[in-house]
Amino acid sequence: YLYQLQQEAPHPRRVTCTCEVDNRPKYYGREYHGMISREETDQLLSVAEGSYLIRESQRQPGTYTLALRFGNQTRNFRLYYDGKHFVGEKRFESIHDLVTDGLITLYIETKAAEYIAKMTINPIYEHIGYTTLNREPAHKKYVPALKDVPDGKEPVAEDANLEERLTSLVRRATLKENDRTPKYEKVHNFKVHTFRGPHWCEYCANFMWGLIAQGVKCADCGLNVHKQCSKMVPNDCKPDLKHVKKVYSCDLTTLVKAHNTKRPMVVDMCIREIESRGLKSEGLYRVSGFSDLIEDVKLAFDRDGEKADISVNVYEDINIITGALKLYFRDLPIPVITYDAYPRFIEAAKLTDPDEQLEALHEALKLLPPAHCETLRFLMAHLKRVTLNEKDNLMNAENLGIVFGPTLMRAPDLDAMAALNDIRYQRQVVESLIKNEDILF
Repeated sequence: YLYQLQQEAPHPRRVTCTCEVDNRPKYYGREYHGMISREETDQLLSVAEGSYLIRESQRQPGTYTLALRFGNQTRNFRLYYDGKHFVGEKRFESIHDLVTDGLITLYIETKAAEYIAKMTINPIYEHIGYTTLNREPAHKKYVPALKDVPDGKEPVAEDANLEERLTSLVRRATLKENDRTPKYEKVHNFKVHTFRGPHWCEYCANFMWGLIAQGVKCADCGLNVHKQCSKMVPNDCKPDLKHVKKVYSCDLTTLVKAHNTKRPMVVDMCIREIESRGLKSEGLYRVSGFSDLIEDVKLAFDRDGEKADISVNVYEDINIITGALKLYFRDLPIPVITYDAYPRFIEAAKLTDPDEQLEALHEALKLLPPAHCETLRFLMAHLKRVTLNEKDNLMNAENLGIVFGPTLMRAPDLDAMAALNDIRYQRQVVESLIKNEDILF
């Protein structure tokens, strides 16, 4: 229905100016008529639906108006240019494209206002999308490639050796949960997207109209939906490895969901390596490794993921591995102790009564996303084991708090003085988490 309406929308008709106009901006063509009145504009545009011209405002010289004929009346829009033309959020290379998109939008939103308002009421996503992920777990030995077949026909399985041709929606429908895969919630990372050729929303199954920026696409799982539908999509993003290109600097929940793990593989692999050969190393985590080699480890994880080789054969100095782990935490776009939870942890650290502080930390931990909390729990248990070797490595909970405080938590605002004042409380938070990890987690 919406696709048909887009086909029926009026086509743009440029009304050209027959005389030379002084001071015409270089980014406008013959559709620019200079400073003419609204009455003159009406007369010029009355020839046909979709007629348009640009004029300079008489009320505010130096500003420009796009005048467009639609619905047998003239619509006036303030026109802007910053390297591209725009009247709202969308930006266009040419005035012609802007008008084409505008006419499509006006036509569809006028003709199908009631239909659009009801699009999200009974979405196809409810039946094909996230609910199918709650079926009985199954082994992923063989998942046939499926074709997305229109008109409600059953998709046809093809030879397993053929390259998979799954839309993100069908992929979601065929994906089975593994018993050990944690069910972490993750919001979709929607970005405005221009789709080439006709596209249909994977939430409501309706056509995505317009010339450019017809909807939004999740940068992590590839889900394509209308902008208005994106507000209705559940927090069930299942990142696809083809969209998640990095390990370092990647959102923690996105990474673990993309790899179907409880924790980031960097954390598991580095801690496993450190505990196998480094717990007695003097100044563990305090002594810095060679920065170029730490960068090598980062690149290895980004390139090879869980196949990265961080063994003693490649990196003899354990401080390179500890440096790579600390760098992973520092590079997180949202720290392990998130910006939202940060104030509660700092408030807890300021309490002087030990029992009250423990209770406050316990409550603060509940504010962390599950993947963050699990990562923090695993790290604190490891750091507790580091302190049990204090006789050799000289690292107690206080020393580790100094190292990991600013690594695991960052002040949400950029006030330098406030951040400076918080450093001692950050240390106290990590110190308390290490000492009481068996109680708090």
